[in-house]
Amino acid sequence: MPNLDNQTVQLIIVACTALALLLQTIFLLAILVVVRKSVRGLREELEDLRSALMPIIYNTRDLMTRLTPKIEETVEDLSAMTRDLRVQTSDVQSAAKELVQRVRHQAIRVDEMMSTVLNAVDRASGFVTQSVSKPVRQFSALLASAKAIIESLRHSEPPPHHPADHPRGDHPLGDKDMFV
Repeated sequence: MPNLDNQTVQLIIVACTALALLLQTIFLLAILVVVRKSVRGLREELEDLRSALMPIIYNTRDLMTRLTPKIEETVEDLSAMTRDLRVQTSDVQSAAKELVQRVRHQAIRVDEMMSTVLNAVDRASGFVTQSVSKPVRQFSALLASAKAIIESLRHSEPPPHHPADHPRGDHPLGDKDMFV
């Protein structure tokens, strides 16, 4: 190897440095080109996305603008219906309570009337029973006595009555014809 002097070494270092700078510049330019292409592609995709989304956003905004008053009106109508239903429910409840009270009152009246009627029927049946049974018993006793008289008259031939025949003083006919 030849003898390298100081200037040659410096020139080789400068050349290596220049070559490194040149390579670095080429890499930076390549990176710049790739980044530009990527940015351009992203821009195009972003534009496509924007062109697809913007009509949806505008339509949604228009739809919300048109529907907001209708939604508010519907909410107000529902609120009014709820208030009316509450009023009607309270009216129905009060009417039902009044109806139940009337039914209870009528049931009490019917119960009192039925109790009065049944008590009257009970008293009347007791009166009729007493009124009819006493004369029937008396009439039955009269019939029994009449029958006994008729029976005794039918067997009226008394056998000879001798005190010696009946030492104890018994009745000659005995007890068999006493109660007929």
